[in-house]
Amino acid sequence: MFEGPIRHALHKLKYRRNVTLGDALAGHLNGYVRQLGWPIDLVIPVPLGRQRMKERGYNQIGLVALPMAVMSNWSYSSRALVRARETRSQVGLTAAERKTNVSGAFSADSRCVSGRTILLMDDVATTGATLSAAASALLDGGARAVYGLTIARALPHHGLQQV
Repeated sequence: MFEGPIRHALHKLKYRRNVTLGDALAGHLNGYVRQLGWPIDLVIPVPLGRQRMKERGYNQIGLVALPMAVMSNWSYSSRALVRARETRSQVGLTAAERKTNVSGAFSADSRCVSGRTILLMDDVATTGATLSAAASALLDGGARAVYGLTIARALPHHGLQQV
């Protein structure tokens, strides 16, 4: 859940540029993911929009996804999936607004994803709208299968309104 130490760690990674947390979080996630037995051959972080990437200077989930890939001897690509259009922040949006906001927002490079089994990573899932939209783009690009993994799950008491 998106509370306590994990919330603090993700905020430090995302907003305070504490990039060393990426390796630590990947180390904790690696054993769990390996136990799942997913036949992954490519790890892809959910991409940021251009503006957010410009402001932050890095994709926080990429700092977890890359070491995960290295630890498991999987390929990694931060370019196989892109935001085809800018989206507004999901914070404060209802579930329906979140889905609409990210619908069609991603595009996959079929040369990179075709026939691959992908681990798609994001930092926090609230409704799953972002993961769903990104996974749809990867499948449209020819991916064999897409597995989604987030570090945390936000619960309704974190401000999501279901309307």
